[in-house]
Order: sequence, then structure tokens, then C-alpha cells
Amino acid sequence: MSAKLADVEWRHVPLRLDGERWATRRVRKRVLAVVHTVTAGQRLLEAVRLLDGDPRVQVVFTAAPDVFSHGVDAFLEETRALVLPWSQAVHTRFDLALAASHGGLHELHAPVIVLPHGAGHNKFVSAPTGRRGPAPVAADRGVYGLSRQRLVRDGVVVPEAIVLSHQEELTRLGQECPEALPVAEVVGDPCFDRITASLPSRALYREALHTGPGQELVLLCSTWGPESLLGQEWELLERLACDLPREEFRIAVLLHPNVWNAHGEWQIRSWFAGLRRAGVSVISQHADWCGPVVACDFLVADHGSVGLYGTMTGARLLAAGSPDVELAPGSPMAELRALAPRLRRDRPLRRQLRRAAAAQRPEHYARIAARITSEPGRFARRMRALIYRKLRLRAPAARLTAEPARLPVTVWHGARDGAAR
Repeated sequence: MSAKLADVEWRHVPLRLDGERWATRRVRKRVLAVVHTVTAGQRLLEAVRLLDGDPRVQVVFTAAPDVFSHGVDAFLEETRALVLPWSQAVHTRFDLALAASHGGLHELHAPVIVLPHGAGHNKFVSAPTGRRGPAPVAADRGVYGLSRQRLVRDGVVVPEAIVLSHQEELTRLGQECPEALPVAEVVGDPCFDRITASLPSRALYREALHTGPGQELVLLCSTWGPESLLGQEWELLERLACDLPREEFRIAVLLHPNVWNAHGEWQIRSWFAGLRRAGVSVISQHADWCGPVVACDFLVADHGSVGLYGTMTGARLLAAGSPDVELAPGSPMAELRALAPRLRRDRPLRRQLRRAAAAQRPEHYARIAARITSEPGRFARRMRALIYRKLRLRAPAARLTAEPARLPVTVWHGARDGAAR
């Protein structure tokens, strides 16, 4: 049977997980990967891959309802995984479910492990009450991923395990939702480990982004929403492309998956057409974003997680986007936004970059980087141990190590000599 035909049959024939007679291999455990958004799906793959090589386990994916679910179907298609409709997933028993968001998890018939889908827990969100009227008061808000309104349903903590990246998050969880502390486990951060493993390959990532020996790479990173870099600072993008000498600087843009999925690739290409002609590269939404972070000399970031990971690399960091985003006081992101100088489009940009380079104190950013995880290099080992403990299976003996990021891919790249390739 061809691989293509096999995929069609697995994807489109109605799946009966309780009917063993059609299965070629009888597995002992079934795991459900619950994908709410593309970002959550990318983080889930870090955990699901820890089951590679184990013929005792079958992994099934499902797309959970979410306001940002656009793009999830294409993401799942690319994984070539077995996909179960949500309507069937909530009526099927699994031995374990993995998720990186919270919506609908109480409907599942499985113990659930919830992972963060970014760098820690940094932002306030309002309680999902659905009511109209005045803005929510402080009591209606919580830190996303740690708040009671996300973790508790009908007085019961929904997750079987809550994955944290740093010991200090236990204190913050205890303040937000103390009843969830018994199920919290500090595991580490997979992106931190992958960036660490990628640092020795920096020259390869720079070459993949067409950065010449005499050029410095400026990476602009935008999360989604009107308060993001892209939502607030289009003129800054245009000014950078116009003002920075092409023989000295190369410019690349990294956009959050929600930007691509809310507007569409055609629209992104259309918006960036002029910037492309000016030599600006846009990194593909399907690319591994860790490589560009390792490659850059200057990282211009808003309140998205990528800025926090940039503290690991030695890049000069500058802030952009709205300064009024509500961040959890004392969180790593709040500390970073207070420390990084703001890049102002109404002032000479090259001079601001040079001043930022001269003024940066690496020890300050190293302190923030140390707050991303208290288990550096140990995510794979600790996460695998957690999964197998919940599955009640003996974990494989193979030693796990973080792999370097794949080489970055651009939607297009400008040659920075005025010609787009």
C-alpha cells in the first residue's frame, strides 16, 4: 500500500478506537494530542516526539475549538498524523491527553497534561464570562495559564498535571490557584534547550538568512493583535528598510502564527511587497523560529515570547509594540520590557542600534534568561518521565538530548542590494 493511499484511508475512514479488529498492531496505550492553535500544536510536538520509537503507544490528534483555530487543519495535515474529529474525541476514552491550551479540556475522558505554549506565564487575561458591560475589574483577571478560571471547573482542577518551566512559577501558581499546586510539576522548557543546542551553529543560520560576512542581522519579531509590533509599528518597518545602510544591515521579520492564520499568506505577501523590494526577508510560518533568534545581532521584539528567548543569545534587544500591554508584575517579560530600550521611529535608527549595542549589559539579560527555566537541558528527560508515569508504562532507556533547530526558511528574501530573489 502506498504511503499516500495509507494516509487517505487513515484520515477519512471513520475511526473506531474501540474496535480492535481492524488494527494491525495492538497497542497498550492511546494518547490524544489536543491542538487548539498552531502555536499550541508546535509546542505539543515537542512532547509527542518523546514517544517516538515506542510501539506500545498510539498517538491520535484532534483539533479543539478555539477562536484562533484557523490554520490548525493545515498544521495537522502537515504532520500526517491520525486525526480524530473533536466531536468524536470527547466521546472516546484515552489513557492520556496532552494540551497546550485550556479550552474544552473538561469534556475529555482522559487525564490531561497541560503545557505552556510560550515562555512561561507573563500576561494578564480577563475571565471568559461572556458578559457585556464595563471592563473587567482586577478580580476578573488572572495570569494566563495559572489562573483559577482556566484551571478549575465546577470546583475541580481539570488537568492531571500542569507543566511549569521554572520553580518560581510554583509561587505564582500558589497565589493564583493554590488548589492546583499538588498537580504542578517543574519540567523545563523545550525551546530554551533547542536554542542552547543551536548556538554553535549560528553561522549556518546566518548563511541560510543570506547575511553576509560584513552585515549585521536585524530581526523584528511580532506577536499577534493590535498591540503587537506589526499592529503598532508599520512605519518603523518602513523606516528601518529605508534608513539602514544595506551594506551594513540585513533585515528579517518573524511573525506569530496567529498573524498568518488571521490574515492569510496572500495578504502578508501583499502587505510586504514594498518591503520585499527594499530587501526585507519574511521568515516562513512553517520554519523553525529558533534559528533566526540565534542568528540575529539585533532583536526588536514586542511582548511576545520570542523576545524572552532572545535574552539567551547575546543579541542586542530593543522593545517595540504598545508599551501599555498588561503584564504580570514581577514576571520575566515585565522585567525585560522595563530593561530593553525602546526603538523609536521618530529618531535616527542606526544611531539607536549603535547606542543599544554600546549600552547593553549582558549580565542583566543573562539574569532574565535564567528565569525562563530552572531545568536547563532537562525538558526531554523530565517530560518523558512525566508522560510515562501518567501512562503507567516503563519509559525507554534511551538517553534524550535536545537537537539543534532546523535551518530557517524564508517566504522570500531580499538581496539587500535592491533585488528580490
